[in-house]
Amino acid sequence: MAGGIVIREAHFPGRPPIDAYGNGGFRFAGMSHRGSILCLPSGVYGWEPADPKALAAGDFAKLLAEAAGVEILLVGMGKELKPLAADLRAAFKEVRISADPMATGAAVRTYNVLLAEDRAVAAALIAVE
Repeated sequence: MAGGIVIREAHFPGRPPIDAYGNGGFRFAGMSHRGSILCLPSGVYGWEPADPKALAAGDFAKLLAEAAGVEILLVGMGKELKPLAADLRAAFKEVRISADPMATGAAVRTYNVLLAEDRAVAAALIAVE
């Protein structure tokens, strides 16, 4: 095997609360991540939606694969609340996930509360500067 840098998918295998957000990323579990994140029952993943201004079902493939462990999805849409597209809402409804779009800051705060209550919650959080 040739030497060099191996780039792996960003993944933290746990359900930590989010300690901070801003400056284009998030802090959790004593670490920082630059960019958006997806917080699922299987852990926290680096997340790069194709177009953060127009989220689509394909952006949530990893979440939909774990749908059985999720009842509530908080979608941090950036600095401002934007509605989810009708087809995306339908995809979540089909797997019995209640999706709630909100500003990223509100989504982080709500995620931490629901996580502390041991609820079946997931979060898709678009990074803000």
